[in-house]
Amino acid sequence: MQTRLKMLRKKLVKEEMDALLVNNPANRRYLSGFTGTAGSLLITQQEAILVTDFRYTEQAKVEAVDYEIIEFKDTNLEMLNQLIIEQQIEVLGFEAEYETYAQYLKYQDKFELELRATKGLVKELRKIKEQTEVTKIKEAVQITEEAFSEIQQSLQPGVIEREIAAELEFLLRKKGARGKSFDFIVASGKRSALPHGVAGEKEIEAGDLVTIDFGCLYQGYCSDMTRTVVVTDGPTEKQKEVYYTVLEAQQEALKGIQAGVKAADVDQIARDIITEAGYGDYFGHGLGHSVGLEIHEEPRLSLKDDTVLEPGMVLTVEPGIYLPDWGGVRIEDIVVVTEDGCQVLNKFSKELIVV
Repeated sequence: MQTRLKMLRKKLVKEEMDALLVNNPANRRYLSGFTGTAGSLLITQQEAILVTDFRYTEQAKVEAVDYEIIEFKDTNLEMLNQLIIEQQIEVLGFEAEYETYAQYLKYQDKFELELRATKGLVKELRKIKEQTEVTKIKEAVQITEEAFSEIQQSLQPGVIEREIAAELEFLLRKKGARGKSFDFIVASGKRSALPHGVAGEKEIEAGDLVTIDFGCLYQGYCSDMTRTVVVTDGPTEKQKEVYYTVLEAQQEALKGIQAGVKAADVDQIARDIITEAGYGDYFGHGLGHSVGLEIHEEPRLSLKDDTVLEPGMVLTVEPGIYLPDWGGVRIEDIVVVTEDGCQVLNKFSKELIVV
């Protein structure tokens, strides 16, 4: 954590702030190692303080070893104010993307200093994953793939989508995951044309395309994987055409990922292939996003994101085609950007599977 604190303190100097207040749970964990659900970090050039309540003080001492742990007796706000006075803080940064306006007004009323809104100060540090972070994401990916391998036998006509989602979550936890990283998408038949078709009450039918987008949490880090399969009957020529168009788009985009390339340019590679196949109007989302302590991080593989990729960035690559009243296909892997390419963390086959 000392390296992360050092990088953050350089940013504080550049932004001309005396301290930063951190309440975002993912940022708090990233900077301190603390996994509790209540606590505030107050970071200055000399001090790193974690303020929490009686429930978490012992846990914090074990997890946040680089921090002074202070238990508040009255309220968190009162203790923070006392520390601000003691540390002679005159300019305090706060996380504008996380704090509510109501909370900002409380700070304004309580603290006698300049409050300065910050945007992405810690998240910018989180863009480049350390090797320990990549290792945890790899473990999460492996758990996800093992669960998917087992769930295929349950993809039969008559099974309800939400039953598949429930069984998947059970398998992930059984294999060591802390929980799911987002609400699973299990979309069958015509519902597979819904990019975010969260598992519902529909029964899977013979001949259906079934898109399954799911992931788990392992030691705080997320996985995110999508595969589309055909149930029992098929595939039809149309299903094969759409599927292998998406697969080609993904494979070519993977070849285009390397340090120094713009995120938007990688998106364009996949988008051009889908457009040339006549399905450009049916790929309406970005190609991917970063993954880490949160399921959606920066940068994004999107036409709107000109971020230059750097080694250590972890990204999903997930093109799709979604045809109303017919169905859809998405294929998704997680990759780590390297100097001259990318490392694909997923090992599971991407050939069209008939279950």
